Amino acid sequence: MANIRVERRLAAIMAVDIVGYSRLVETDEAHTLAEIRRIRTQISDRLIAEHRGRIVKLMGDGAIIEFGSVVDAVACAVALQEEVAKDQAGAPFEHRIVYRIGISLGDVVVEGDDLLGDGVNIAARLETLADPGGICVSDTVQKQLAGKSSVAFEDIGERKLKNMAQPVRVFRWAEATVAAVPIMPLPLPDKPSIAVLPFDNLSGQPEETYFSDGITEDIITGLARFHSLFVIARNSSFAFRGRPIDVAEIGRRLGVSYLLEGSVRRAGERVRISAQLVEAAGGAHVWAERYDRSLGDVFAVQDEVAQVIVSTLVGRIENASLKRLAQTPTDNLTAYDCLLRGIAHFRGYAADDNQKACEMFERAVGLDPQYAVAHAYLAYVRVALSGYASAPGEVLAASRALGMHAVELDPEESRCHRLLSGLYLYSRDHDAAEHHLRRSIDLNPNDADGMIQMGHLLALRGRPDALGWMEAAIRLNPFHPTWYNAAFGVAFYSLRRYAEAVQAFKRLPDPWQWSRARLAACYAQLGQEKEAQEQAAKVMQFNPAFTIDEYFHTSILLEREEDREHLREGLIKAGLPE
Repeated sequence: MANIRVERRLAAIMAVDIVGYSRLVETDEAHTLAEIRRIRTQISDRLIAEHRGRIVKLMGDGAIIEFGSVVDAVACAVALQEEVAKDQAGAPFEHRIVYRIGISLGDVVVEGDDLLGDGVNIAARLETLADPGGICVSDTVQKQLAGKSSVAFEDIGERKLKNMAQPVRVFRWAEATVAAVPIMPLPLPDKPSIAVLPFDNLSGQPEETYFSDGITEDIITGLARFHSLFVIARNSSFAFRGRPIDVAEIGRRLGVSYLLEGSVRRAGERVRISAQLVEAAGGAHVWAERYDRSLGDVFAVQDEVAQVIVSTLVGRIENASLKRLAQTPTDNLTAYDCLLRGIAHFRGYAADDNQKACEMFERAVGLDPQYAVAHAYLAYVRVALSGYASAPGEVLAASRALGMHAVELDPEESRCHRLLSGLYLYSRDHDAAEHHLRRSIDLNPNDADGMIQMGHLLALRGRPDALGWMEAAIRLNPFHPTWYNAAFGVAFYSLRRYAEAVQAFKRLPDPWQWSRARLAACYAQLGQEKEAQEQAAKVMQFNPAFTIDEYFHTSILLEREEDREHLREGLIKAGLPE
């Protein structure tokens, strides 16, 4: 059999995306689309041509552009950001067009006019890391710029990118800051509101960051249990790590009145934790404290910090809540360390991260058989390793039993209920999934992940209140991870709002066979046959054995038959085999 020759070339790839595209379209679709067309005609098309670029593909909210030189790509990106910012300076906040840009240099596969491969994928991932109005580039781009460009970039460290086996060192355009880009401030909630910024790791070892992040997250979790507080989710708080932005701007961007900052220094069996509570609007220090303790006292420090904040911001709180907060999850600090390492891997994107997370959770459970949260995470990651909803029945049954054991060990731990809810959902038991998810949110009313999961679950059940839960989730987590879009995509499709569903699914990691098929169905329902067939072809390329029946059997969790038939109709229209 003759070898098929694949055409490849080295290229600089620029990925461009419009910040808040769905919100802009929802606010004023006609105006937004007209402005995007005008900016393309008057600014971007001209700049791309001047810098010898080629538009590979255009999407409603962005574009992929190829350059033969990284110098040209970066010069074009900087000019584009500067000219668009100047063009939009007089526009109202709610209508302003703002871009994010990512640039990579790599080997690409040529398919007609299209380009595929890691070079394209990395550029798209880098774009999501860029500030509004900013640019992020890979280390290979930065190296090629040396001595050839005056554009300054700052090193923001290695980042794990979705579906990339190896981390990529990322550099951010030094002349752009979040504060320089006007974004509509979020309204303040009607109760005391706070964001806990990631505590700095002062241990001198970058690999110890998981520990300072774990301390930060535990304080967030402790605060989030109080109904009398509004607590921003971890993902949004951590979006400001290492960025030179003043507290007033962070408070404005997150819509909170207070910020908690701090640092962690771990040395041997000792730990020093510093914390300070700041009023965001004026930067006034409300409270500050430093703790020098043994590692064995780390939970006591977390509890003390949380209690002081609650007492300061709320005044009087229930004694029962304080007693609940003071309960130590484990007496074994090594088990706690393993849990933190496992969670760090569980949130990672490397090919072996789930396996490493599983090993860490197993070690934590082995060290402390009564550690409820470790049991819950172990149950969930085992299902993740087996394909989530397509996991074998025996794996799901065993994981549900382990998850239930976690709830029995600590029935007041919200994460145990939330993770168990997911296990029941993958088992197609929607009633049990909703029961445990509602219990989780009762225990932690500030859990944005729980809220988005509730919205997703209700969308799967055909419930009209699904979007309300999702909107509440993104208010708590305005810089939410991309997987939140899965819930919006499911809900919008069920509501026949196909264009919005397209935008939601397009923001999910690529390639996801699960979302790619749904995206094809959305285009088909919109009557966009070419786009539907393109997505269907990519599904078949990814999995030549794909059938709609198997897809429903392994991936679709819709409860109502009418919703299942509605999706099946779209998949058939897209040309996917039954």
